[in-house]
Amino acid sequence: MKIEKVHEIGNRILGEVEKAIVGKREVLKLLLTTILADGHILIEDLPGLAKTLMAKSFASALGVRFKRVQFTPDLLPSDILGVSVFNQKTLEFEFKKGPIFTNILLADEINRAPPKTQSALLEAMQERQVTIEGKTYLLERPFIVIATQNPIEQEGTYPLPEAQLDRFLVRLRVGYPTKNEEVEILKRRIERKKEEVDINRITTSERVVEMQRAIEDVYVSDAVLEYITDVVTATRENKREIDVGASPRGSLALLKLSRAYAALEGRDYVIPDDVKAVAIPALSHRLILKRELWYTKVSQENVMQRLLEKVPVPKFE
Repeated sequence: MKIEKVHEIGNRILGEVEKAIVGKREVLKLLLTTILADGHILIEDLPGLAKTLMAKSFASALGVRFKRVQFTPDLLPSDILGVSVFNQKTLEFEFKKGPIFTNILLADEINRAPPKTQSALLEAMQERQVTIEGKTYLLERPFIVIATQNPIEQEGTYPLPEAQLDRFLVRLRVGYPTKNEEVEILKRRIERKKEEVDINRITTSERVVEMQRAIEDVYVSDAVLEYITDVVTATRENKREIDVGASPRGSLALLKLSRAYAALEGRDYVIPDDVKAVAIPALSHRLILKRELWYTKVSQENVMQRLLEKVPVPKFE
């Protein structure tokens, strides 16, 4: 598939999803960028900001299978992966697939489940396969996990360790709508006369995989590769604010996302602005800040924004 086709289909998908989500074009674009980069997404924000609706709308527009799992403290790994059941007719065990066997899995409030359940999901995210009782089952492509968590409710939760956070290609924050956007949300609800938003299918799971493969043809110059490395290195050298910077996995995340972002822009080459557009969601959650900053309102995103302003941007012709 040519990059021009990826650009065209991508914009049609975004336009369809915007029927349901008002005024969050850049967040939606980053979400689609991550899907095209074949990565998993963590959406961390307050309740009621359409995190679940975003996931469902993208699944509908992409024409892929969608399943949702509400994470709770009593959720077991088998509730996600599946379980072997004894068939009395055949006198054999049969594997009943769990909800993870889908294209887009919404892991709602992932931090409410215990670490054992979280790790079972994250293993599947990394390996794109599930092993039950010694037998391996490959997950169908595309396979994307969209996990959500509420940053303000910490009682009764099991926060994701940094090593597990690192498995998510991006962490996104939605934010409140503006006054005009919120008025538009209310108007649209009155006009459609029902809660559900009808999203038309734009593509298919096979075409999504083709779009993901097309991203591999996006050209990245040596100057941009050095810029990506400089940005990641800056997170390791900022000892004043950061205890642990981004690993090479962060560099690879920047590379994959910047190529996908360029394709959505209709270009078959990456420019430094593509890297800057994806750097904060790609790297912020990979930083461990100094303990003294925990008691201030300085966030990982704030620190990452300042680093981006300091790193020299290469000239690009």
